[in-house]
Amino acid sequence: MRLREALKEAAVRLAPVSDTPRLDAELLMAHALGVSREALLLGHLDDGTPDEFEVLLDRRLSREPLAYITGHRDFWTIRLKVAPGVLIPRPDSETLIEAAVAYFGITGPRTVLDLGTGSGALLLAALAQWPAATGLGIDASQAALEIAKANANVLGLVPRARFALGNWAEGIADRFDLILSNPPYVESNAVLPADVRDHEPASALFAGTDGLDDYCRLVPQLPALLNPGGMIAVEIGATQATAVSALFGANGLEAEVRQDLGGRDRAIVHFSLGLGSKGR
Repeated sequence: MRLREALKEAAVRLAPVSDTPRLDAELLMAHALGVSREALLLGHLDDGTPDEFEVLLDRRLSREPLAYITGHRDFWTIRLKVAPGVLIPRPDSETLIEAAVAYFGITGPRTVLDLGTGSGALLLAALAQWPAATGLGIDASQAALEIAKANANVLGLVPRARFALGNWAEGIADRFDLILSNPPYVESNAVLPADVRDHEPASALFAGTDGLDDYCRLVPQLPALLNPGGMIAVEIGATQATAVSALFGANGLEAEVRQDLGGRDRAIVHFSLGLGSKGR
């Protein structure tokens, strides 16, 4: 069967398990061929279908996340390795980087802290954005840190990016210009899609009955970590802006809400308008 017919058939089969069945089919086929999706569409549609494609398709039909099958996910301007044991970066999390770019401009922060770094997505995106910056990523998962370190190496961001095992900011004495975090924020009884629930690490998703447990641990640690003129950006669930803003306020941090491209509340940001402030 030619690729174009195989892709059409695969998209029909994937429709019950994916919101983007045609795109999934194309990305799986490109992975099977070892080429980019663009190269597939421009030059391979009349080729024969590789045997590996059916194996990959079966994995996706069982609701395994596409990123785990292909082994990577694009985020901001970088491509990240992902694997079971690490949360798959979402485009919504780019809201934090967008807010930082709007604040710091092309000059950028000098130092970046990423709490709960996972694959390293936020930290490595920031370091790729600002070549003079250095940063530290903290995570409680050794498996996630190994993936983050591998990503930093592939992206040529070693030694600008350092990683350490830790419980949020406990034991950190340094201060930073930019603090980023995407903590777990899903309610423990929330109903999630099977590809998320059955495959991604629960420790990176769930945070108590109201989804706020990790914010209650994290936010009180933030004021002592921020340099004058610095910025904090913390990801939130779409219904959590009021609760997390209140936590910021209770810890002396003025909170502003930022929306993602879908118009949903996605981040709480704080600007330390002290000496050296970048302005907004």
